[in-house]
Order: sequence, then structure tokens, then C-alpha cells
Amino acid sequence: MSKVKIKQVRSRIGRPKDQKLTLDALGLRKMNRIVEHNATPQIMGMIKKVKHLIAIID
Repeated sequence: MSKVKIKQVRSRIGRPKDQKLTLDALGLRKMNRIVEHNATPQIMGMIKKVKHLIAIID
């Protein structure tokens, strides 16, 4: 399974609660943190939900 690296590039302050919980589920609790996940459909759906707050690292 392929891997995807995700970096939080924008603040979670002032965002709706569901977006904050999605960032927590991805393991992104602070700015500029990088996490790596398997590219499952569930993870890709979470990425799509908060795409404006994160960046995909190659």
C-alpha cells in the first residue's frame, strides 16, 4: 500500500469542530508537524475534508 505524508500548514484556530477532530484523527495537533499514513480510502477522505489546512509532501 502506498504511503502519504501530510503536513499541517494552516492554523486550526477558528475552524469548525469537525475539522479539528479530523486533524486530531490524522495525528496533526500542531503546526508544521508531518505524519505518514497508508493511502486508504478513509485517510484520503479525511485529507479531502481538511485539504485547505494541510499540504501533501512528496
